[in-house]
Amino acid sequence: MPPTLELRSKQHVALTPRLQQSVRLLQLSSLEFQHELRQALDNNPFLEYDDPIVEEGEPTANGAHEHDGAAPLEAGVAADAAPASEVVDSYDGVGDSEVTSASPGDDPIGEFGQDWTTRSASRNNSDSDDVDPGAWAHAQPTMHEHLHSLLHLYPLSERDRAAAQIVIEALDDDGYLRESLEELASAFEADPPLGEEELRVALRLVQTLDRPGVGARSLSECLSLQLDAMPAETPGRAAALEIVQHHLERLARREHAELQKQLGCSAEELRKACALVRRLDPKPGQFYSRADDNYVIPDVIVRRVKGRWVATINPAVLPRARIHRVYAELFAQSGGAGSPLAQQLQEARWLLRNAEQRFTTIQRVAQCIVSYQKAFFDYGEIALKPLVLSKLAEELGLHESTVSRASSNKYMATPRGIFEFRHFFPRELATETGGRCSAAAVRALIKEMIEQEDVRNPLSDVALAKMLSQEGMIVARRTVAKYRNLLKVPPAQLRRQA
Repeated sequence: MPPTLELRSKQHVALTPRLQQSVRLLQLSSLEFQHELRQALDNNPFLEYDDPIVEEGEPTANGAHEHDGAAPLEAGVAADAAPASEVVDSYDGVGDSEVTSASPGDDPIGEFGQDWTTRSASRNNSDSDDVDPGAWAHAQPTMHEHLHSLLHLYPLSERDRAAAQIVIEALDDDGYLRESLEELASAFEADPPLGEEELRVALRLVQTLDRPGVGARSLSECLSLQLDAMPAETPGRAAALEIVQHHLERLARREHAELQKQLGCSAEELRKACALVRRLDPKPGQFYSRADDNYVIPDVIVRRVKGRWVATINPAVLPRARIHRVYAELFAQSGGAGSPLAQQLQEARWLLRNAEQRFTTIQRVAQCIVSYQKAFFDYGEIALKPLVLSKLAEELGLHESTVSRASSNKYMATPRGIFEFRHFFPRELATETGGRCSAAAVRALIKEMIEQEDVRNPLSDVALAKMLSQEGMIVARRTVAKYRNLLKVPPAQLRRQA
């Protein structure tokens, strides 16, 4: 057949750039959003930092005073940000999606102090020549770096130093040497080849460089090295060495009577030896990789107001940005509608409006969660009800993917602690009466049962499953074991105490 031309029409869904930005901003965490906004403030000339501390001047249309040359935020992110107390008082239902505007003169930060952006991060700051940026950084050396630095203090030959460096590099993150000396010797090319005895000597040197236990080849050797480093007169040291070298499994099973028989010691000596072993570090290499504490910035704060639980956006995470009025007016007078600056001005407006929409959606999702899980805030973890994203999306009139993005990497500060939004979406479990309960409630009940058990006769997973069935909850033994592991509770034989 000869070639022909044919026209076909079809419809497809396409996301506009603004909608793509809105979706991307919604799924960011609070810290990621702050970083995104900070980059926009640095790169877009039409955006400026909105300092909450304003000078006296002419009031704007909404009654708030502003700096000279700066326009109020068009999208209302900074201008409409109300203090937490005012938002709480104005709340009248789950479906609210707007944040009540602050009255003239109100401080948007309220009782929470300064917002997340410091004044020094504004575009007008200047770096001093006598400030060393390297002085701000604090880098924790890794275990390998620290051991290499200590190795340089020893006067060694090149061959001995190379053997010790091979051993150091072979250590894992826990500080153990998992490879055999034969494998290390075969992997390193030297003339003449390194022997196992040379590596054994290098290993002994590495084991004495810093923390006792680093460079051990097994748990028994790790604990033995730590006990050897203690003074000989330490109470229970001799019995503890015998335990870690030959009876670790019996100690793990708490077979104290058998241990006392094998060691031929008194009950008091055994108690001191067991206490000494428990003080040892089974993973000495983890000492070098301990990171600084990471603090979570909650996106939402939940309070009880007039007998109701109310969720409000944390004022500390609200963005402080606005359109620079002078630049916008000068650009409008220049008539550069088709210039790249026009695109930047449009992007600035999109960013502020999408930021407002982001916090509106998060507040709506949070309030719906709080209303549905009201029993949790009244009675605790055991009262959590099963919840799925589709139910929340149907109630809010949003798409399920939107609810998923609004609840991902978002945190809620409550009187019972800080929880991730996903914590309030436990899965459903069946009951004997045909009702339903949440997996979180079952975990809370298991934890309560274990806390009340007899330490001399702890509850096994089978016993816990039977007790749950008496409460009307159908839970298999393997499910109980899984929940117990999630609670970081050891099995019954390891919880037994003499």
